[in-house]
Amino acid sequence: MFRKRPPPEEERRVRANDREYNEKFQYASNCIMTSKYNIITFLPVNLFEQFQEVANTYFLFLLILQLIPQISSLSWFTTIVPLVLVLSITAVKDATDDYFRHKSDNQVNNRQSQVLISGILQKEKWMNVRVGDIIKLENNQFVAADLLLLSSSEPHGLCYIETAELDGETNMKVRQSLSVTSELGDPNNLAQFDGEVVCEPPNNKLDRFCGTLYWKDCKYPLSNQNMLLRGCVLRNTESCYGLVIFAGPDTKLMQNSGCTKFKRTSIDRLMNTLVLWIFGFLVCMGVILAIGNAVWEKEVGSLFQSFLPWDPPVDNFLFSAFLSFWSYVIILNTVVPISLYVSVEVIRLGHSYFINWDRRMFCSHSNTAAEARTTTLNEELGQVEYIFSDKTGTLTQNIMTFNKCSINGHAYGEVIDILGSQQKRSQPLDFSAWNPLADRDFCFYDQSLLEAVMVGEPAVHEFFRVLSLCHTVMSEEKSEGELLYKAQSPDEGALVMAARNFGFVFRSRTPGTVTTQELGKEVTYTLLAILDFNNIRKRMSVIVRNPVGRIRLYCKGADTVLFERLHSCNQELTNITSDHLNEYAVDGLRTLAVAYRDLSEEQWEEWAEHYRGADKSTDCREDRLAAAYEEIEQDMMLLGATAIEDKLQEGVPETIAILSLANIKIWVLTGDKQETAVNIGYSCKMLTEDMTEIFIVNGHTVQSVREELRKARERMLESARTRDEGKEAEAQGWGGACALGNGFGGGGAANCMPDEAKCPPPQAPPSSLLESINGEFALIISGHSLAHALEADMEREFLETACACRAVICCRVTPLQKALVVELVKRRKKAVTLAIGDGANDVSMIKTAHIGVGISGQEGIQAVLSSDYSFSQFRFLQRLLLVHGRWSYLRMCRFLCYFFYKNFAFTMVHFWFGFFCGFSAQTVYDQYFITLYNIVYTSLPVLAMGIFDQDVPEQRSLEYPKLYEPGQLNLLFNKREFFICIAQGIYTSVVLFFIPYGVLSHATQSNGVPLADYQTFAVTTATALVIVVSVQIALDTGYWTAINHFFIWGSLGTYFTILFAMHSSILFNIFPKQFHFLGSAHNTLGQPVVWLTIALATIICIAPVLAFRFLKLDLKPQLSDTVRYTQLVRQKKRKPGGRAGHGVGGAGAAGGSALGRLGRGGSRRSGYAFAHQEGFGELITSGKNMRLSSLALATFASRHSSSWIDSLRKKKHASSSGAQNTLTTEDGSNVSSQTTLVSNSSSVIGPQGTTPWETRQPCNETGLTCSLDDISLNMVRCTEREAGGCSAGTVQETLFVWRGPGSRISGTSSPVPPPIAEETSSGD
Repeated sequence: MFRKRPPPEEERRVRANDREYNEKFQYASNCIMTSKYNIITFLPVNLFEQFQEVANTYFLFLLILQLIPQISSLSWFTTIVPLVLVLSITAVKDATDDYFRHKSDNQVNNRQSQVLISGILQKEKWMNVRVGDIIKLENNQFVAADLLLLSSSEPHGLCYIETAELDGETNMKVRQSLSVTSELGDPNNLAQFDGEVVCEPPNNKLDRFCGTLYWKDCKYPLSNQNMLLRGCVLRNTESCYGLVIFAGPDTKLMQNSGCTKFKRTSIDRLMNTLVLWIFGFLVCMGVILAIGNAVWEKEVGSLFQSFLPWDPPVDNFLFSAFLSFWSYVIILNTVVPISLYVSVEVIRLGHSYFINWDRRMFCSHSNTAAEARTTTLNEELGQVEYIFSDKTGTLTQNIMTFNKCSINGHAYGEVIDILGSQQKRSQPLDFSAWNPLADRDFCFYDQSLLEAVMVGEPAVHEFFRVLSLCHTVMSEEKSEGELLYKAQSPDEGALVMAARNFGFVFRSRTPGTVTTQELGKEVTYTLLAILDFNNIRKRMSVIVRNPVGRIRLYCKGADTVLFERLHSCNQELTNITSDHLNEYAVDGLRTLAVAYRDLSEEQWEEWAEHYRGADKSTDCREDRLAAAYEEIEQDMMLLGATAIEDKLQEGVPETIAILSLANIKIWVLTGDKQETAVNIGYSCKMLTEDMTEIFIVNGHTVQSVREELRKARERMLESARTRDEGKEAEAQGWGGACALGNGFGGGGAANCMPDEAKCPPPQAPPSSLLESINGEFALIISGHSLAHALEADMEREFLETACACRAVICCRVTPLQKALVVELVKRRKKAVTLAIGDGANDVSMIKTAHIGVGISGQEGIQAVLSSDYSFSQFRFLQRLLLVHGRWSYLRMCRFLCYFFYKNFAFTMVHFWFGFFCGFSAQTVYDQYFITLYNIVYTSLPVLAMGIFDQDVPEQRSLEYPKLYEPGQLNLLFNKREFFICIAQGIYTSVVLFFIPYGVLSHATQSNGVPLADYQTFAVTTATALVIVVSVQIALDTGYWTAINHFFIWGSLGTYFTILFAMHSSILFNIFPKQFHFLGSAHNTLGQPVVWLTIALATIICIAPVLAFRFLKLDLKPQLSDTVRYTQLVRQKKRKPGGRAGHGVGGAGAAGGSALGRLGRGGSRRSGYAFAHQEGFGELITSGKNMRLSSLALATFASRHSSSWIDSLRKKKHASSSGAQNTLTTEDGSNVSSQTTLVSNSSSVIGPQGTTPWETRQPCNETGLTCSLDDISLNMVRCTEREAGGCSAGTVQETLFVWRGPGSRISGTSSPVPPPIAEETSSGD
C-alpha cells in the first residue's frame, strides 16, 4: 500500500503474451479496493476521523483535566465512560460498513477467469490477471478488465455485450474484432500471437478509445468498437478472446467510480463551530470566576488562614485562582454534555427506521422497500436545494411502445387527447389471427392501418419493410415461431416489433444478409452497406439488394436532417407529414422520418469504391466516411414518420412539479443525446412551451462555449428589462390602488384594497444583474461543451447562467462530468445537493453529492450499493424529502434548541453560585443530580420529541411544498437561534438561582427554624429546574403521543422517586459516607414556602415564553401555523355529507377549460427514435403531458409565501458567489423550480378574467376584502363568529379548493397525484 506511484503515462504499450515486457512499465494489477480501512489502519484512521469532531476532542481534553486530582471535583469515569461508548459505537458502525465493502471487493477480486498461459487455458482469480494476458470469456460472464477483442465464436468476430454497469443501458451493444485477428479462435494460434498495442493512457472516457495494433510488420487502427470494458456482460455469444489493455484501477469503470467520501451534515458542521464558541464562553466564565477567586482569597480568605489554610500545593492566591479556573472548566463543561451526541445518533437511527418502515414508499411490483443505508444524513434531507437526476431508468420506465405513424400523408394510430374528452379506447387489434409470428404483448388500436396492410397498399408495405430492414437488431429464435429480439436500444426494438406484428417479420441476419418474412413469405436481402448512425448525422441507412436484383437505400432519422435530403417532388407530402409530426410532438412522442432511394448498379459501384477507400483510411476516417454517407443519402423519397413513446415512471411530472414548488432545483444529467434530453424535459414538464427561451449550448471550443453562455445571459437581461418596462406601465394604470397581479376577474372596487399600505413595496436593487431576471429559461448543454464550461476560468459563468434558468439539462455527459457538475454546485453555491440514479454510471455523482439516492431498478445494484438512501420509484423522492426529510430537520432542530437551553439553564446556576461561595468551585447540586440530570431526568422527553414530533401531518407536508423552505434557508437552527436558546437558558438560570436564594434567605419553617441551608437550597433549585424544563418541553412538543406523555411525566416522577430514595434512611444505613443528607428532601419539600417558590420560579420562567409565542402567532404567523389553524377549522366545519364548498369546482372547471395544451413547434420536435454504435443507447423519452395543473399548484403555494422567507432568501442569494434568480412566467401561470412565489403574482384558477368565487364577503377589518391574498394574509384574524365576515369555513374552502378533483382545476379528466388529492381521517 506504500508502493511508490509510477509517473503518469503519456501512452500505453502492451505486448501480448509477454508479462516480462509489460512488467517493466509497472502497470496496475487487476485487484481493486474500494474499502477505506484495513486491520492495521482501522484504529488510527478511524480515531483520526472521529476526533475531527470538535466535541470528541473537547471531551478528551476534559477527561485529561479530570485526571488531575488538584482541580477535579468530579470523578474521571463520568467522562471516559460515555466518551468510549460514543467512540466505540461509531467505530463499530464504520467497521461494519467497511466490512461489507471488503466483502464486495473480495467477491469481485476472487472471481474466476480463464487466462491463456503458455498455450494452455488456466483458471486465475481476477486479481491475478495482468496487462498483456489473453482471457477467454464465455456467455453471460462479466468482463474482467478492459480488453481488446481478438476473436469470437460468432461469424466475423462479432460479439454482443450488455453495458448496464457502465452507462445504465440494458440493451445490447455490438463489438467486433479486427479481421486479421478474428480467425485466431484456437488457443494454440492465440498463444503465438505477439502483437503490440500502442494506445492512449488510462482515462474515463467511456465512448472513446484510440490505439494502433502492430503485428507482422503491419499496423491496424483500433477504436472503441474493438474494446470490451470491465463491467460489461457478454450476451448471446458462446465465447470470445480478449487482450488485457487496462486492469484494475486503470479500467474505465474504476476511473469513473469516484472515491468514497466522508459525508457530514451542515448541522454537524455548525455544531462543531458552536462547540468552539461554547468552549470560548466556558473559558471566559472560568476566567471571570478565577479572577473572583483571586480577589476573594486575597481580600477575605487571608483573614482566616490560621484555621482554614490552603491545601499544600497552593501557596498564594494566584495559584489558587489558577487551579480554580480549571476546576470551573470541569464543573461548567455540562453546557455541552457528551450525551448530546449519543442522543443525536439515537434520533437519527429512529428517523432511519421510519424511512425503512414507510409502506407508502414500498413498491409492490418489485417487492422493494425504501432503505436508509446511512443514519447520519437524515436531517440533511430537509435542506436540499439542488437535485441532480439521471434519466434512463430513473425518470423513465425504459419501456418503448409504438404509438402512431404517418404513411404517405395518412395518419394512423390512437388519437390521445391529454386534456380529456377523448374517445373511448377500442380493444387492441388481434394480430395472431393472421400472423402466427405476432407478439401478443403488442398493442395497437387503429384498424385502418391493418386494413391498409391487408389490401396491399404499396406505401404501407414499403414503410414496414424499411422498419424491418433498417436497424442493427439481432434475432434469436429459441423455437419455431418464438422470436427474441436483442436491440441496442429499446426504441429501435419497438420499431422492429411493430413491423413484425404488421406482417414484416425480421427473422435473422448474417454480416451479408438480412432475412425477413413478408406477409408469410420468406425473403432474403443482400446487405450491401450499413451507413452508421452518429450524433451529428442523426440518421442511419442501409443499402440492400432484393431477390430480383434491385438495389435500394432505406433511411430513417430526424426529420430536421432527413427532409433536407428529399427529392424536390416530395414537397406536398413533406408538408402533410410535418403537420403530423408536430401533432405527435405535442403528445410528447418521439418521432423520426422514413425514406428510401432507388440506386442503379452503376451508382452503387461508383459509391462503393468511395466507401471502401474511406473505410480503410487511417487518418480522418470518420470524416471521410461521413462525406461518403452524405454523398449517397440524397434525392430520397419520403415514406412517412413514426412516433413511439418511452413512458415516464408513475408520478414523475407531479413529483417534479411539487419539488419545484418547494424551491428545489432539478437538473437532469444524462448520457443520452440532445434530442432525447429535450424530449424528456418536455415530458417531465421541466420544459414548457410558455418558457421565455430555451438556450442550447453546443460549442466545441472554449471560445464558442463562452460566447454562447454570454449571449444567453444577455438575452435573459434583455428579457428582464422588457418585462420591467411593461410592469412599470401597468403600475401607472393602477391609479393608486393595488389590484391583484393576475386578477380574479374584471376590475372594480371589490378587487382593490384601498389601504395603500397593502401595496407591494418597491424591491431593493439586486446584488447581481441576473437576479433581476423575471422570466423562465432553460439551459441545455452537451457533454463536449460542458467539458469546457467546467474549466476553472469559465465555471463561474456557466453556473451563473445555469442558476438563472428554471431547468438545466446536461446531455452526453460522462459519469465523471456528472460528479464535476455536482461538485461545482456544492463548492460555489454552498447548497445541499442530492444526486439520484440507478446505474453504475451514476455512482460518481451519488458519492459526490451531499446525499446520494439509488434507484433499485433494471440496471444492476451498483448505484444502490454506493447510495445513502434507496427505493424503487422516482416518485418516492417527494415523500423522502417533503415528509421524512422535513420532519427529520424539524425534529433535530427542536431537539438541539431545547438541549442547549436545558443545559445552559442547568449549568449557569453554578456560575451565579460562584459569587456567593467564595469562588471555591463548589457545586449547587449534589453529584448524583449532576450525573443523572442528562442521563435520566431530561433524556427521554427530549428523545421522544426528537423522534416523534411533527408540526403538520404528512398530507399537509405534501400539499404545501412551501413548508420545506425553512430547511433550505436553515431557519430552524442557526447561530441566531442558538444564541436565543442560550439567552433563554441563562435567563432561566438567573430565575432559578436568585428567586430561591432571595426567598429562602428570609424564609423559616413552621417552627421558626430558618430554611437558609445549603441542602434545602440545592433541593429547591434542582426541583424547580426539573419542573421548568419539563413544562418547557411540553410547550415545545407539537405532536403528542402516549410515549411523549409517559416520558415527560414519567421523568418527573422518576426525579421525585430518586430524590426521596437518596435522602432515605435505607441508603444512608447502607452507604453512610455517600448519602450524608438524611431526610433533607422530605423536610424541604414538606414546606409550603418551598412549593410557592418553585411555582413562582416556574411562572417567571415560562410566562415570557408563552407571551412571546402568542404574540408571534398573532402578529407574524408562519406557514405551518396557518396550516394547523385551517386544519382545526376544517375539523370543526366538516360535514357528514362531504366537504363544504364542493360547488366551487364548477368555476374552476370554467377557468381551467381555457388552458389548452400548447403545442411544440417543429423547431423543438425531437428527431430520431433509434440508437446505434455511438453514444449511450438511444432511449425515447416522451410521455403524456402532465396531469397536474402547475397553475393550481403554484397558486396555493404563492398564497402562503411569507415575506420574511422571501427577504431571507434574497439576502442569501445576495451573499452567494453565484447568481440565484427569482423567476416567474409572464402570466404567472407556471412557477419554476427557482421561483420565489409572491402572493400577488399569479391567479388561482383559470386565466385572467375568470372569477372562481362568485361571492366575496367583506371582512370586518377595515380596508380588507376576502380575495385570496387577503385570506392568506389575515386568515388567523378572520373568525367564524364575525357576522358577514370571513368565516373559518370560507377560509378553509378558499385555501383548499384546488384540492378537489383535478378536472375542476385544469379542465382535464385525469387525476391529480395521489399524495395531493388524498384525504384521510388520520391526516386531519
